[in-house]
Amino acid sequence: MIRSLQIALLFACVATAVHAQLRAIPPDAKRGTMSHVQGMIVELDGRRVELAAGAQIRDGNNMILVPTGLPKNILVKYLGGADGKIHRVWVLSPQEAAQPDLKK
Repeated sequence: MIRSLQIALLFACVATAVHAQLRAIPPDAKRGTMSHVQGMIVELDGRRVELAAGAQIRDGNNMILVPTGLPKNILVKYLGGADGKIHRVWVLSPQEAAQPDLKK
């Protein structure tokens, strides 16, 4: 029984690590520095911006973060909409942060 639990736990850890490495950040996502201000308001590169309803913030392990869980002045990539609100945010892992942005 314990052996089965250990194997299941190992599988879950490996699956999570593999999943985090496979996340795809869209090439048109912009890079910036973000911090949570209050509610659905974040500070993005020094200006206050609202998160869209249903916005997703994903950490370096591709896990969803609530806006209040966003570390201060963290390097992110993000997608915004025509309404000026932020719809998707990816907190960059050290490996992702080291990669240069694609030229547009």
